[in-house]
Amino acid sequence: MSHRILVVDDDPHIREVICFALAKAGMTTEIAGDGITALRQFEKIAPDLIVLDVGMPEMDGLEVCRELRKKSDVPILFLSARDDEIDRILGLEIGGDDYVTKPFSPRELTSRINVILRRARPLAEPESAPVSMSHGLLKLDPIRRSTSFASNEIDLTSIEFSIVKSLLTRPAHVLNRVQILDASHAANVHVSDRTVDSHVRNIRAKFSAAGCPDIIETVHGIGFRLGRCGA
Repeated sequence: MSHRILVVDDDPHIREVICFALAKAGMTTEIAGDGITALRQFEKIAPDLIVLDVGMPEMDGLEVCRELRKKSDVPILFLSARDDEIDRILGLEIGGDDYVTKPFSPRELTSRINVILRRARPLAEPESAPVSMSHGLLKLDPIRRSTSFASNEIDLTSIEFSIVKSLLTRPAHVLNRVQILDASHAANVHVSDRTVDSHVRNIRAKFSAAGCPDIIETVHGIGFRLGRCGA
């Protein structure tokens, strides 16, 4: 089955360019020209990923993302006409999976979408792969891509899941930001290492709400390591 992508932008030309590129890559597209329509389309078609313009009138992309994150972890790739690091970090902090600035290469956009989709729905794990991983009260299932603390399910984005998994794989090690970026982003996706801090803040907030304030510890000047997690 082809992936279904919801393309949300108030510029018809940009929607047309994106849909054409994604169709060439074998994906099915649906469109929305504003935030309200995007939320309605999401309920109607249950897309595999959303390409979401930040700068829309009335209800912008950031607000659409906030509404979606109340009920779904659908992957979201932001589009923005502004190459502002503050905007980029904010988009990632509220639950975006990637951020592309306009003007963009349709080929690069398609490549980034494929990366996110592969991460969100990976190939089947080999039979020898562990069914689950655990540390203290933290449990992670690589096959189901589910995470819980003290039996409470934690909804993580695909990048957040990859970060937690990379730390859980080596719980006694300190990983620097470059190592974490390598584990959570494709090599051809260029992002600032400050985005790691944004994702870590998101992960900490989600686990704190579930009763685990020490999911990730900061080792100043080096990077991050897995916390005690109730152990």
